[in-house]
Amino acid sequence: MFQSKRPSTAGGRRKFRVGPVLSVFLIICYAGVSAWFLIGRPEAIPEPPEQEEEEYAAGPPVVIFPESAGDPPLDSGSGAPGAGAVAAMPPAVKVKGMYYSSYRAAEDESIARFIELSRTSEINAIVIDVKNDSGEITFITETQWLSETARLIIPDIEGLVANLKSHGIYTIARVVCFKDPVWCAKHPEAAIQTSWGERWRDRSGISWLDPYKTEAWDYLAAVCLEAARVGFDEVQLDYVRFPADGDLSDIDFGAAGEEKTKPEIIGEFAAYVRELLAAEGVRLSADVFGIVAVSNSDANNIGQNLGILLQNTDSICPMIYPSHFANKKQNGTGSIVNGVLFEKPDFQPYDVVYNILIATGQHLKDDAGQGVVRPYLQDFTASYLGEGYYQKYTAQQVREQIKAVYDAGFDEWILWNHISIYTEDAFLPVEVQVLGGYQNE
Repeated sequence: MFQSKRPSTAGGRRKFRVGPVLSVFLIICYAGVSAWFLIGRPEAIPEPPEQEEEEYAAGPPVVIFPESAGDPPLDSGSGAPGAGAVAAMPPAVKVKGMYYSSYRAAEDESIARFIELSRTSEINAIVIDVKNDSGEITFITETQWLSETARLIIPDIEGLVANLKSHGIYTIARVVCFKDPVWCAKHPEAAIQTSWGERWRDRSGISWLDPYKTEAWDYLAAVCLEAARVGFDEVQLDYVRFPADGDLSDIDFGAAGEEKTKPEIIGEFAAYVRELLAAEGVRLSADVFGIVAVSNSDANNIGQNLGILLQNTDSICPMIYPSHFANKKQNGTGSIVNGVLFEKPDFQPYDVVYNILIATGQHLKDDAGQGVVRPYLQDFTASYLGEGYYQKYTAQQVREQIKAVYDAGFDEWILWNHISIYTEDAFLPVEVQVLGGYQNE
């Protein structure tokens, strides 16, 4: 297990401590500074941002999916932490959940419908954007220095979370981590730099926080603690990785990049955040590329080693959408997963999900019992793949994926749709749930 240490700006390592910026955050939080409230919602609500992209496709050769591809993919008050008693964790839940964008979560009718679904079906958890793909905190925060990047999307985040929890719903805060154009623009010292001293950008022109830098850790940890403060049961780290596209050869991580590998520093960051959240009684999960279960090179390039992350979080969430694996049209071969060739993977949701989870289980055989594997599943139609390479996803395709999760030996899942509109008839009604879990079709 990794020690929860922050990176040193002096090139060495130092023992875990709360950084000066984070200390300011904690003092302000616990002193109860008056909230800064704005009334009403944005006049125009834009399209919600999308989840972490599964940029790498399984099978030779690797295919990087286009950024313009419609539905995914597009590039998941007790005193200071460690001081005194640790807050109690919420009861463990076998998560059957859905992602809700902050825009959807701000709609009273949408939340009322979700609560009704949780009452009548197996659905028991919700993932809500707290820090989105654009780098915005999605509600007005009490903490002044975090308010630099806050935007009023969810008017009453504490009331929303309390309402959901009062109906027995497990609440998960999605925090997009190192992909962050907003904080990088305001605080370039925290951003990944080029060898000539400028802010580096990926192929979409987006800046990323440098996982080796203390400044980045402090900011992201403060956001996670803010999610804990407003009442979430769990924080889910998305984009908890290094960039995967753009001119990577231009990046200069300095001496720190020579001291620790990418998987090591990502693991230490997760351990750092986990220790802070544990003191608040909040769990930690991390979204990961599904491909890293079968490609060590991809895992090393982006810093997502499944074993390291599982040891330093409470659960990992592989994104294993069938549409995100390369088809024969894209690379001339298709995708090989667990020794099985898929020429049109979108047409085989059960087989793709089953085989990638079997491969994941094998990859983690030495880490059994360390944490939970909770995959993200596809509930959208990938029409961008072109005729003959996609199918309409209905209740049948969604249910096939869920069955594959159970058959592969796992029992938790979350559905993804970037506009948060789901196939409700795919969910089992309450009466077919069985003691100790859910019916295995």
